[in-house]
Amino acid sequence: MILQALNTLYNRLADDPAYGIAAPGYSTQKIAFAVVIHPDGRLHAIHDLRDNSGRKPQPVQLLVPGQSKPTGSGLNPCFLWDNSAYLLGHVTPRGPKESDDEYLKRKERTAKSFVALREQHLAKEGMIDDPDFNSVCRFLEQWQPDRCQEFELLNELISGFGIFQIIGETRYVHENQVIRDWWDKQQATDDGADRIRSMCLVTGEQSVPAKIHEPKIKGVGGAQSSGALLVSYNCDAFTSYGKEQSRNAPVSEAVAFRYCTALNGVLSGPRSNQHRITVGDSTVVFWTDQPTVTEALLGDLFSGGLQADATQDEAALQQTKVLLKALRNGGGELASLGDDPTTPIYLLGLAPNAARLSVRLWHADSLLGLFDSLKAHYDALHIVRQFEEGSKRPDPVFPPAWMLLRETAREPKDIQPLLGGALMRAILQGTPYPDALASAVVRRIRTDHTINYCRAAMLKAWLTRKPNQQGGIPVSLDTERTDPAYRLGRLFAALEKTQERAQPGINATIRERFYSAASATPSMVFPRLLRTYQHHLAKLHPGEKVKREKLVQEIVDGMDTMPPHLNLEAQANFAIGYYHQRKALFNGNGETKITSNDQEITNEVQE
Repeated sequence: MILQALNTLYNRLADDPAYGIAAPGYSTQKIAFAVVIHPDGRLHAIHDLRDNSGRKPQPVQLLVPGQSKPTGSGLNPCFLWDNSAYLLGHVTPRGPKESDDEYLKRKERTAKSFVALREQHLAKEGMIDDPDFNSVCRFLEQWQPDRCQEFELLNELISGFGIFQIIGETRYVHENQVIRDWWDKQQATDDGADRIRSMCLVTGEQSVPAKIHEPKIKGVGGAQSSGALLVSYNCDAFTSYGKEQSRNAPVSEAVAFRYCTALNGVLSGPRSNQHRITVGDSTVVFWTDQPTVTEALLGDLFSGGLQADATQDEAALQQTKVLLKALRNGGGELASLGDDPTTPIYLLGLAPNAARLSVRLWHADSLLGLFDSLKAHYDALHIVRQFEEGSKRPDPVFPPAWMLLRETAREPKDIQPLLGGALMRAILQGTPYPDALASAVVRRIRTDHTINYCRAAMLKAWLTRKPNQQGGIPVSLDTERTDPAYRLGRLFAALEKTQERAQPGINATIRERFYSAASATPSMVFPRLLRTYQHHLAKLHPGEKVKREKLVQEIVDGMDTMPPHLNLEAQANFAIGYYHQRKALFNGNGETKITSNDQEITNEVQE
């Protein structure tokens, strides 16, 4: 299903020039410099083609003949483009940790690389018979690699390839129509007539199966920069009936090119920012069967950057409002954008796995089904916000998946590898959220004693979709809820507030000292906290003392016993009860700090 959808996507992208999709026999490569030569082959200059509009110069994407560097450790020059070692015989400066032997070996290989490229082009000169190509051949014949030292630019080119250009020409040599026609003819003559054919698993037609599915996939976070393979076999254990490598999963060479090129188009092409997001260790890419307004906005929606901003033009503002309305009411609202809600949409989550890619997520749906699932997800997450609109940093109404995952670990690199895919599946399929999500959140709360909006929302969503859940989880404080763990969380918040009022400016409250134990073994901790509470009450003004006693009495009323232990589900209820009560205690004209010191500290409300 994945390869079929990508094979179909190729047709759509190829018809849209904005994606720069390569035709068969070509590929889009990162080009950093151009070797500008005279018609007689003399070097004129080496021009920097990188885009300098950002913080760092970036190579530009250009269509060139052939695919990325062929697999193998031998000499493999490309046609009319390559890196500076092949194209000019340039030896990059010696690394600080590079030994003499390593440097000499690299220098020798670079010399052989340039010779290989020169011989390859000279061998083709008679077949092509074009003045521009002849000029390239003359340059390669007379060029001395030692001259590379004259060009400091070559040492700056950490990444990117080079191409040729004739002085006075606006096009590059590989764009010459005579050369393109010759190249296309070469690709057409290699039709595999003398090779074994088999049925293609994607099209069902008899064709020559691809030995390696290339071009390699680029743009997946954490994967090799040279690209990785989605379908690959490389061990003898995978060889069956004499079929080696990817012939175990026979896909025609044409289809392999199409699906790999289409995937690269949405992962690393000019419009990749509209088609990809990062969720945990996975790169999630998405597309619709046909161009839609919704598809162009999904990247901002999934990343949390979609907001109705007064600075937007009227058309963009209306589109944003419709999309936000669809998150509240379901996918039927998308018809207001001019999109057909039944349009198919696909989401593919990929994670790095050495030289290969792991599929973390595959979801095929309609736009209507997708937004209905997102609405259900945000309904499950819905909880009173810690910081409302008007605050300096209000909590998002629709927190993106990456923001939720960020609350499960101290550093992004510590997020559990499989958690991102599991969370996305629960969101898209409407299934229960993984227990690992709640476990990670509770573990973080016990570690840093922080119960913020996102953490409380995740625990509420997890509890809401639990199969054995009895009754709904309240959005805000529910004084009638009798669940012991929820009441204990409320009680802990009330005791902490009393301590804060009795000891203004205290460095560490009972939350920092006792939250972990109180949420796990309440019967061992709360008796001590209640004794301390009496001392705190004695320091309060009589009116406030009565108010605090009344609140605590209301919370403990009906609690016959103190549970000796709380399981994961009960600890989640404890955290939600604490969050609700804490929010209610400070629900006034100001705001209060109720999270760890990495969050903005605001002024405490005057009750």
